[in-house]
Amino acid sequence: MCKFTKPTIPADATADERRSLMFDAMYSADLSEETEKKSNLTYLSWSQAWKVFKQFYPSATYQIFTNPNTGLPVFESELGLMVHTAVEADGITYEDWLPVMDYANRAMKSVPYTVQVYDKQNKQYVEKRVEAATTFDVNSSIQRSMVRAIARHGLGLYIYNGFDHINEDGEPQIQQTTNNGGYQQKNNGGYQRQQYNGNRQQYNRPASQPQSQMQVQQPQTTASIDPLAGIKNAINGASDVTTLMSLYLDHQGEIEANPNIKQLLTNRKLQLQAA
Repeated sequence: MCKFTKPTIPADATADERRSLMFDAMYSADLSEETEKKSNLTYLSWSQAWKVFKQFYPSATYQIFTNPNTGLPVFESELGLMVHTAVEADGITYEDWLPVMDYANRAMKSVPYTVQVYDKQNKQYVEKRVEAATTFDVNSSIQRSMVRAIARHGLGLYIYNGFDHINEDGEPQIQQTTNNGGYQQKNNGGYQRQQYNGNRQQYNRPASQPQSQMQVQQPQTTASIDPLAGIKNAINGASDVTTLMSLYLDHQGEIEANPNIKQLLTNRKLQLQAA
């Protein structure tokens, strides 16, 4: 259960003083029991973030923006797909834009395309295919974007600063684990920060490499695009059972509605348990 103390607001406090007290209280809230670990990164699910946020601000609201040209909650440009959300509390609204990304945190488009990424093992650039985005990918990005908008109000913001939890004095702390008799700090930066690092790496090629090497594939026929590719890749890319269960909880309706996806998730869970 989240550890926090809701501040006492003086009767004569100004609006800015009240908001400052609430921001400090939310920033100091220890979310270590609400977060999960994914590949040594700290992850706060949208449902947990919204639950705790509403305990601070019962009247808080959120908004998912839709494209006026399509009516869909996704915006497209030549650079890729983006989602747009906002969270309002106490008269203050924070908006967030986030790229739609695949399980490897690569920016997605409405059609498949290829990028050049650096292969550390072979020490050379190789071509990687990024599948077309599905509704699963868009929905996942919307939830991540909302958590980021909530963090701008203070709740969970310390996670994006590279910390794991808040100590008894209200100070952010990095978790330390014993390794060969010593202590080794884990890199527990915010989940979204890792996504942006991944995107920058895709285009970080040596100056001598021709720009023309990054070619966008021509759109394929609708029949060749698997609309479930996003959720399949996410399930197959899950590194542990906790991550897999988080996927299931966030997209339970979609998974339960498709027997093949549900069976894929079950098989992946058995593989991870046997590992």
